[in-house]
Amino acid sequence: MNEVMSAILSRRSTRKFTDQPIPEDILNDIVKAALHAPSGMGKQTWQFTMITNKEVISRLADTIAKELDRKGYDIYKPAALLMVSNITGGNWTKEDNACALENAFLAAHSYGVGSVWINQMQNINDRPAIRAILDELGVPSDHSVTGMAALGYADPTTPIRPMERIGKVVFVK
Repeated sequence: MNEVMSAILSRRSTRKFTDQPIPEDILNDIVKAALHAPSGMGKQTWQFTMITNKEVISRLADTIAKELDRKGYDIYKPAALLMVSNITGGNWTKEDNACALENAFLAAHSYGVGSVWINQMQNINDRPAIRAILDELGVPSDHSVTGMAALGYADPTTPIRPMERIGKVVFVK
């Protein structure tokens, strides 16, 4: 099996991280992988915001928890959070962001960094408390966040269980 297939088949979502920081060169490579994702008509209208400040991550998590009435929600306390924003209501906003995040997940996995998709932002970008944080982080006012990647080294005390992959596959010849 080649390296790409091996990475795809072995990557799992990580929901418990250690406090170990991720080296900046690895974070840069993760963003570079996201930048190389396909985008609708090659427009690349996205913005990538890498957050490593634990205080900012915690404040964002607390604000999301309050807005969604999810007590204790903490975005899994990652070492870093990759926020992908794109033009609100754009034709391929969600699709472009999803492709970028998948590239980021695979790049992170290649460095032994765990990741998990965070999707809670997609319907609350226009709420004042959320928009205030997005403005503070430099997310353009015409952008929405449809997904984020929580990144960090997996807590070794939490087993990662293999998952059976199911779904109907049809080949038409």
